[in-house]
Amino acid sequence: MAEPLAKKASPDTEQPSKGYEFLDHTADIQVHSWGASLKESFEQATVAMFAYMTELDKITIDESLTSEFEVEGHDLMSLLYALLDEFLFRFSAEDNLICQEIEIVKMDLKDFKITVRGKGEVFDLAKHPQGTEIKAITYSNMQIHTEKPTNDIYVILDI
Repeated sequence: MAEPLAKKASPDTEQPSKGYEFLDHTADIQVHSWGASLKESFEQATVAMFAYMTELDKITIDESLTSEFEVEGHDLMSLLYALLDEFLFRFSAEDNLICQEIEIVKMDLKDFKITVRGKGEVFDLAKHPQGTEIKAITYSNMQIHTEKPTNDIYVILDI
C-alpha cells in the first residue's frame, strides 16, 4: 500500500495544526477531522480526502474552475457521506477537479442539506504527485461527535 502524502499525528504528539489526520486501518484509510464547528469538521474531512490523493501544496486554485453544488441526506452521517461522495465523483468521473479549499456556504441541519464550494484545478499527473486512489466512501465505523468542542469526525475511505 502506498504511503499517504500528508503526515499523520503520532499518539505521543498533539494534533497537527491542520484539522485532520490519517489513522491506520487494516485495509483502508481512516480520516479523523475536527474543527471549531461541525461545518469546519466537514470541510476538513473533505480536504483530507483530497490530501490523500495528492500533495495539497501542489494545487493552484483556478477560480474559473470553482465548483459549487448542493448535497443532501436524511441524517448527519448520510450528509457527510453525500458530501464526500459527490466530491469523489466529480474528481473521478466528471471534471477531475482536485480541491485545495473547501467552503461550506450553507449548512442546514434541519433538512440535512449543504451548499458547498470547492476550489482547485484539474488534476494533472505532470504537476500533482499521485497519492493513493480512493475507490469509495464508506459508512463503516463512521462517527460524528457533535458533543465535543472539536466536533470530531471519523470516516473510512476505501482504497
